[in-house]
Amino acid sequence: MAEKNPFPGENNTGHIWDDNIRELDNPPPGWWMISLWASIAFFFGYILLYPSLPIGNEPTKGLLDWTSISEYQRGLDVVNEVRAPFEEKIKDLTAKQILEDDGLTTYTLASAKVLFGDFCAPCHGGGGQGGPDYPVLVDDNWLYGGSVETIEQTITNGRKATMTAHANILKPEETDALVKAVMAGKPAEEPLYAAKGCIACHGADGKGLQVLGAANLTDKIWRFTAADQEQSVRDTIMHGVNFAGDPKTREAIMPVFKDRLSKDEIKKLAVYVYKLGGGQ
Repeated sequence: MAEKNPFPGENNTGHIWDDNIRELDNPPPGWWMISLWASIAFFFGYILLYPSLPIGNEPTKGLLDWTSISEYQRGLDVVNEVRAPFEEKIKDLTAKQILEDDGLTTYTLASAKVLFGDFCAPCHGGGGQGGPDYPVLVDDNWLYGGSVETIEQTITNGRKATMTAHANILKPEETDALVKAVMAGKPAEEPLYAAKGCIACHGADGKGLQVLGAANLTDKIWRFTAADQEQSVRDTIMHGVNFAGDPKTREAIMPVFKDRLSKDEIKKLAVYVYKLGGGQ
């Protein structure tokens, strides 16, 4: 570091390295100082107007007495005011009557989208495409029927159909024969289908009894899908569905929602699901 400043007239600190590297002592640019003082003014203005400083268990309220909750509530009040006329109409209508009004149907579909995402999508998928071992809602194939009234009943009271496990009823060759017939979509052509009582739930023609939630065995639309579909059918025949006496039974339970959702919310969801699958 030089003892003397070799750059007379330059505003530096006098600290020189390697003959020409020096530390200047210039004031900050004007725009930078303006930004600094403006940010300081903003800081004090903010803590004066808005809740900011923690004092005890609560922050200072600020002169505007603003909170994010109050702003949210004001926005919610505006939304509810717009919704009110539609909600008032829906209250006095059935799901079927809602579907007869195009304007109410449009509103209901928009309103129920969030409900579907919260309560239905975890099992049935965001678009109703179904999840592993959960029914598809967009294919117009229904175990209990696809009328909007039936869908409303399903959401309200839930569903829990039972299929008997046949592991101790059928011989291996009998199981093979029934699996083959079901995979071909022609269960009624197999004599064992009637002899083993399958017709009691799935009907003489194999198309299922919706009142029992028994699957149609002729359309090759599978309630439980798998990479090895033949093995999946075999497992269902052997171990049943919701059959208490078999630890390997399939579990297929639709929850009850009447204690979690209001009647109007259930109506909205029934309309939404109905439109997903196109009804019956």
